[in-house]
Amino acid sequence: MSQQATPRVWTRYVAIGDSFTEGMCDDDPALARGGEFAGWADRLAAHLSEIAASHGEGFGYANLAVRGRKLADVVGPQLSDALALEPDLVSIVGGGNDILRPKADLDALALELEAAVARIRETGADVLMATPVDPADAPLVKATRGRAAIHSANIWSIAMRHDAHVIDQWGLRALRDWRMWSEDRIHMTSEGHRRVALAALEALGHPAAEHDWQAPLDPAPPIGRREALQANAQWAKEYVGPWVHRRLTGRSSGDTRHAKRPEVTPLDPS
Repeated sequence: MSQQATPRVWTRYVAIGDSFTEGMCDDDPALARGGEFAGWADRLAAHLSEIAASHGEGFGYANLAVRGRKLADVVGPQLSDALALEPDLVSIVGGGNDILRPKADLDALALELEAAVARIRETGADVLMATPVDPADAPLVKATRGRAAIHSANIWSIAMRHDAHVIDQWGLRALRDWRMWSEDRIHMTSEGHRRVALAALEALGHPAAEHDWQAPLDPAPPIGRREALQANAQWAKEYVGPWVHRRLTGRSSGDTRHAKRPEVTPLDPS
């Protein structure tokens, strides 16, 4: 993993991935634009833009991530489009939609991801990856904990071999608080995305001005058993059912979606 004495100042950042990097469900009105979500990558780009400006450098950002995409899409068309933009930093986060499937080939996923990281590094660009969040407390998804742990270990190994940076979401225990997650229990709230962006900034070697990103929230009020059961039933009806239906019919939530920010452009100062 990269341990530069003086952190690099990046000027062209391109993010690729799935719904996590697209920014669902970060609808912070101060950041979201044009009906799109913001997200950790947008927030990280804002921090990197400020750092570049402090060094007298311009900064541009593109986000090619699309919800529902599996790793093959991320390391295939998305990566090719990203490299065509000549970035000096690429964040690549994928595989989460793959490991939800019980028959996921984790060794094959690791090989795909490592080949993509090597391809990026050959251009001279730096790479930022992220481990999954530990799903130990997640209903249904906790069944994937073993696969997620193996995927995390593979990410760290790839990073060490290719001098890449890693956001350690697995170790960020504050993210296991359900108040960091939206109603669908799959995507983070604005607060969750804010904390991941700060963790990413730290992973890149730039200390964050905000120091609370690792701190847990104050304890939540207790929830009664009946209330919890009702909430779980409502969640299953609104989110699990449609998700299963899409899988059975071979559809994805991103089938009609395109990249929200397909070109490297300066950030909106407003």
